Amino acid sequence: MHQNQPIVIYIMGVSGSGKTTIGLHLAEVTGLPFFDGDDFHSAYNRNKMASGKSLNDEDRYSWLKAIRNHVIDQLKNNSCIIACSSLKDEYRQLLMEGIEAQTKWVFLHGTYNLILERMGKRTKHFMPTALLKSQFETLEVPKNALKIDIKNMPKTIITQIRNEYFRTSEFGIVGMGVMGKSLCRNMASKGIHLSMYNRHVPNSEENIAVTIKNEFKELANSEAFDNLIAFVNSLQTPRKILLMVNAGEAIDSIIKELNPLLSKGDIIIDGGNSHFKDTERRIKELEKKQIYFVGCGISGGEEGALKGPSLMPGGSENGYHKVEEYLTAIAAKDKNNQPCCAYIGQGGSGHFVKTIHNGIEYVEMQLLAEVFYIYRKMGKTPADIASILDQWRGEVNSYLLEITIRILKTIENDEPLINKILDKAGNKGTGNWAAIASAELGIPSTLITSSLFSRYISSFKKERIQLSNTFPKIKHQIEIDDQTILRAYKVVRIINHYQGFQLLKEASNSYKYKLNLSEIGRIWTNGCIIRSDLMQELVSILKSNENILINNDIINSIKECKDSLTTLIIKSVAAELPLPCFSEALQYFNGITEESLPANLIQAQRDYFGAHTYQRNDDSTEKYYHYQWE
Repeated sequence: MHQNQPIVIYIMGVSGSGKTTIGLHLAEVTGLPFFDGDDFHSAYNRNKMASGKSLNDEDRYSWLKAIRNHVIDQLKNNSCIIACSSLKDEYRQLLMEGIEAQTKWVFLHGTYNLILERMGKRTKHFMPTALLKSQFETLEVPKNALKIDIKNMPKTIITQIRNEYFRTSEFGIVGMGVMGKSLCRNMASKGIHLSMYNRHVPNSEENIAVTIKNEFKELANSEAFDNLIAFVNSLQTPRKILLMVNAGEAIDSIIKELNPLLSKGDIIIDGGNSHFKDTERRIKELEKKQIYFVGCGISGGEEGALKGPSLMPGGSENGYHKVEEYLTAIAAKDKNNQPCCAYIGQGGSGHFVKTIHNGIEYVEMQLLAEVFYIYRKMGKTPADIASILDQWRGEVNSYLLEITIRILKTIENDEPLINKILDKAGNKGTGNWAAIASAELGIPSTLITSSLFSRYISSFKKERIQLSNTFPKIKHQIEIDDQTILRAYKVVRIINHYQGFQLLKEASNSYKYKLNLSEIGRIWTNGCIIRSDLMQELVSILKSNENILINNDIINSIKECKDSLTTLIIKSVAAELPLPCFSEALQYFNGITEESLPANLIQAQRDYFGAHTYQRNDDSTEKYYHYQWE
């Protein structure tokens, strides 16, 4: 449906003017049902016309009423297109009786000779050419109709009709899942005229977009489709289409369907969690047709999508600037009321940055889980822990801390809900990609890897139960004061963010993304899952230096808190508590701050069995040596 209420478009004119042809073409590009008025003639009328006799008004009235009744029934659900000669004004009045406001007229006109020529080429039609003269004599030219000369090409005629009677949308969104639906509502609330599309799968996904449109008042002026062709044709050019479908094959599949329907200069935005290398491949493939492709990381979950997410668009810069006003309109705002959206860089940079965002997120979630675990082992209830964490907010506030407090306070049937949730954590791939990128780039993002593998370990629930019985642990008493836990938590969060931004820095150099780390930090200050007071601090720090560990405030904070981390680890090891992220953070920091490591022995071993050579610390030329060990 393309209007605020369903409409009927009557395509009128004498026989042979092309009403059916144009009606079918219009139906194809709009996705609306088409009905040929001739199909509503009675057998009596058909036989009469076939015998060369003209219909009288009585004959026509029964025919016209049948059409009108069908239209009224059709308008209860959808707009429609009707081809009907409607030669006299009184006929047209009858056809739109009771539905005047919903009725639109298209008058196809042409010369007698042109139409006679066309009628002569028709076969198996009940209207003989002999009756054409009487049609011209009967015709009363309508006053309130879109008048179109049939000398025009059908494509031109369709364009004229669409421009007159169909509103075109500024922006299109494909995929009406949780995120897609919420982004639609967000965009529509900003006054953007929007088209929504969801695939049609019989008995599974039917009328999804229409149902969503009817459910939310802010979508009242939006257009809803389950026909892809109609959806594409509803969009202004250059078309701007945001894909909110599952990463991987689903993205490739919808792009394959869209490709033949799009034109030079159109823009596709992938808002899913796609792998950055897939994004780079898609950019190159679509460039062949001069279609812009923007890989846009989106963070914020359902609430963020609705109220304002953090957006990380990369890929085609020209493509981005064509959709910039729409993306910035729906984005969250930072403390200076600037949109948490900025062009990230070329290629797959937008999706790469989102991947690292999620890697940092994995760690932040695991850290809070480990804090929860420590306190549970100390005998604290979920309510107790929520109260403690609530007191932390003055020093280490974050979105994840806030929702953790809410979770721990949630009660179901007089019992904390957290106690009923099985201890198996899932993942959707971005954590894997972040860990792989870390290995490929040679940047030790050990906390991301540790948090990822912690989720893997959690998934082996049956094995854990079995092994816990095989290797029972002594129930050690553990006592750690709140300040020690808080300070340990603070220093590990610094290390987590340091590793994440170092990974971004190396990717920028290796992939030539030209990332602005401070700007990335800024768009992560609101709307996204990892927004926090710490991220706010890092924005200004990263402006001065991309290595946050040389900042004096960071240095002082680590020096103040590092001993607490050591204490926490010592006590947790003694009590046999698995705290992988806390432990790995300490190991990493001790390693990265150690001048001399035993890697000299590893390099000697490599040279011994593989002649891989080594450098010497007594030779400043960085020359490589090999020793004949045997």
